[in-house]
Amino acid sequence: MPTPARIHVAHALHEVFGEGGRVPDIWDRELGEDAQLAQALLGLCLRRWGRLQAWVKPKLKDPDRGVPLGTRVSLAMGLAQLAWLPGVSDHAAVNESVDLAADRDLGFLPHKGLVNALLRRAAKDRAALAAELEVLPASLDRSPAVARALDAALAPHGAEGELEALWARLQQPPRPDVRLLQGVVPEGLVPVGGLPDCLCLMEGAPFPRLWLEAGDGMVQDRSSQALLAYQWERPVTRILDACAAPGGKTTTLARRHPGAAITALEVHPRRAARLRQTLQQRGVEAQVIQADAAEWLEVCGATFDLILLDAPCSGSGTLQKHPEWPWLKHDDLPRLTGLQRRLLNAAADRLAPGGLLIYAVCSWLPEEGVAHRDWLVEAQPDLHPAEVWPAALGAEVDGNTGLSATFRPHPLRWEGEGFQGFAVQRA
Repeated sequence: MPTPARIHVAHALHEVFGEGGRVPDIWDRELGEDAQLAQALLGLCLRRWGRLQAWVKPKLKDPDRGVPLGTRVSLAMGLAQLAWLPGVSDHAAVNESVDLAADRDLGFLPHKGLVNALLRRAAKDRAALAAELEVLPASLDRSPAVARALDAALAPHGAEGELEALWARLQQPPRPDVRLLQGVVPEGLVPVGGLPDCLCLMEGAPFPRLWLEAGDGMVQDRSSQALLAYQWERPVTRILDACAAPGGKTTTLARRHPGAAITALEVHPRRAARLRQTLQQRGVEAQVIQADAAEWLEVCGATFDLILLDAPCSGSGTLQKHPEWPWLKHDDLPRLTGLQRRLLNAAADRLAPGGLLIYAVCSWLPEEGVAHRDWLVEAQPDLHPAEVWPAALGAEVDGNTGLSATFRPHPLRWEGEGFQGFAVQRA
């Protein structure tokens, strides 16, 4: 019988390639020490899925005939272990993949013999297998949506010829970033230059789970920390975090503006409940409202000195952290851009005189970011770009102030998630 780690990986791959869904954030929570193996195996299968399938295809009797998903998953998992996980024995890589192929829900029993034969043949020379897979074109692992996202990431920086370099960087599993909240920094975490309290996990260091559970730090991507490193000296008494879960940005806002009244919106009931719990554990006072942000903003009579709108988006900038992204359906961009403009317009209406609105998306696509900025300042003439981000963070410098109203870091020099943001101020 396959180990729980391999069963969890198989379920995640079926979710992506069978249902078109994302890998759940807590997919490996019950695995304990086996989570490390599961994470490595799932990452390899997702990042090399195209090449793994291309290696198998010519070895079939009828290469043009469709192969059941259960067979493809079993073979991909077995090949990935043999090629790139030297700590896994031949026996475990082959036999457990064969057992998966025979599983009623996760495999395809008639292909048990096929899976066994192909994997045993591959196991005879694991180095040769790895070489054969690596020599296959990297473009096999990229969908058209990925190619478009990478082009969008590189174009603003005049780096269109660096697509392969960017793709190679994004194929390396990211090292987690955390934010120091209090206490002593544990071993294995090192400071990130230019971002106070931002720490990065050293390669090979154990994940500081107990330190985080004690409330001394929180997981927060470098990009989120940079976004909230804005320079804004005006008095702030009322803050709105329009899409607040899981609570990291709300926590940072509270620490930056102590004493300010914070309203945090979240539409999903479970995420709203988790947001309340998280903020309470961190000692953050905020009014958490479960509501659709656009609908709430359009009827709310309050105004705010500072509004953060980290809007729902395509997530194209999260390719490194979410290697399933290339294989998801990406046909809802018109809906997303429409929602983003609705949210922006409604949020701007709630901005107090002299107030600051920060908008961000973890996407490289211009229609989700800078295009909205131009549209918004034209739609509301009393808004104007606000230069709040230092160039030292990687922000684009607009003038002579050394600050920028647009934040879109170079994708080859920035180690956080790909993102873009802009700030506007009401006159």
